[in-house]
Amino acid sequence: MANAFSYACRDCDGMEACPASVVAQTKNEVWKLMELHAQVAHDENPAEWDGETREYLATLIRPVNV
Repeated sequence: MANAFSYACRDCDGMEACPASVVAQTKNEVWKLMELHAQVAHDENPAEWDGETREYLATLIRPVNV
């Protein structure tokens, strides 16, 4: 059974060259780290992500065992 969650930026369409990935205990933590990464590395404003974008990104958060 999974005890954490992960996100790899390279799994996102158009971000295949990005090496960043995060692992955290909760999905909420992963979201916060994803948003910070988007701001710092890709100069994106997560506040501007629409519902469709957030739904897509949610599919990229995966349960993992650490």
